[in-house]
Amino acid sequence: MANSMSELIQQDMECEGLLECMHGLKELDKRCFQVLTESAEPLTVDEVAEQVGRERSTAYRSVQRLLQTGFIQKEQVNYDQGGYYHVYRPTNPEKIADEMQTMLNEWYAKMGQLIHEFRDKYPESEQSTQSVSIEN
Repeated sequence: MANSMSELIQQDMECEGLLECMHGLKELDKRCFQVLTESAEPLTVDEVAEQVGRERSTAYRSVQRLLQTGFIQKEQVNYDQGGYYHVYRPTNPEKIADEMQTMLNEWYAKMGQLIHEFRDKYPESEQSTQSVSIEN
């Protein structure tokens, strides 16, 4: 867990790609997302699990993380004789990109507000002005 803002920012800079940086997705989550985006048809969790070579329960957790982030969508398919099952398909990439841009804009605005509050709380003092002129 990061203890300071600089550690948090440094941690963010070390992540690879948008999916990990902005949503904390794991390698398996990215593989599941890729499988879903490369498929011509929506897939069941069992089909995703088979393609990534993992247990169904592991793939299910990954699919749930993708669902929570809005990267994929769940659809219900009804059997003719009653009952149903779920399939998953990727969300439109443009919509995902727009949502990430919104998230970034909100973060930027929040950081700007915190910086403004910092300046108000710790205004430039007589002492800091003197130390600057002495150094020059």
